[in-house]
Amino acid sequence: MSEVIITVKDLCKCFGDFTAVDHITFDVRRGEIFGFLGANGAGKTTAMRMLCGLSYPTSGSGTVAGFDVMTQGEEIKRHIGYMSQKFSLYDDLTVRENIRLYAGIYGLSRYETLRRTVTVLNRLHFRSEANTLVGSLPLGWKQKLAFSVATLHRPEVVFLDEPTGGVDPVTRRQFWEMIYEAASGGTTVFVTTHYMDEAEYCSRVSIMVDGKIEALGSPAELKRQYAAESMDEVFRILARGAKRRE
Repeated sequence: MSEVIITVKDLCKCFGDFTAVDHITFDVRRGEIFGFLGANGAGKTTAMRMLCGLSYPTSGSGTVAGFDVMTQGEEIKRHIGYMSQKFSLYDDLTVRENIRLYAGIYGLSRYETLRRTVTVLNRLHFRSEANTLVGSLPLGWKQKLAFSVATLHRPEVVFLDEPTGGVDPVTRRQFWEMIYEAASGGTTVFVTTHYMDEAEYCSRVSIMVDGKIEALGSPAELKRQYAAESMDEVFRILARGAKRRE
């Protein structure tokens, strides 16, 4: 059994009288691909912000890569990778400049920066695009580069927030191949997605409704539990009872 890399116990986040995240509890193991699903307003973004060290919980406990979510947000940030659909790269910098920028942020040495830049360019077949402005790249290329940059420092956990939104099916499949490669190397992948077919690719899935985790298990277990043929059907069954909407 692989070690637990994320642990969450009765984690809550309140904004005044509103409880955005309501006593959620789960563990994630090293090398696992953990799908974190929920309809708009379910609380998953708020929960992810706490796990990334961007927001402190109101109550409960948890650790990410061995660091306390209550008190060690800055340490957590240094030991994770993060990629969102909305912002990950600087469009007015070249591919090479983006890689070097994030290498500096992650504290890599000059030697390691050069070595890993070459590795990323070769893996993505981007050598001819090294001096191309990121803003001129197709969206799918940007997303694959953003994932490579988010894992440049070889973090123990990488958080992916809607990473394949808007990209074509072929690029989505290529992106998931990169996720599997990272997980096979021991990186834990914590991913949110609106594509229910992608939920099928996860080791385990949690589904949040109205701030609570209503379901947790492997895709096969959840489909069996809810007598459903697909994760989309499972999600619809659970989301049907949601009271909150964004």
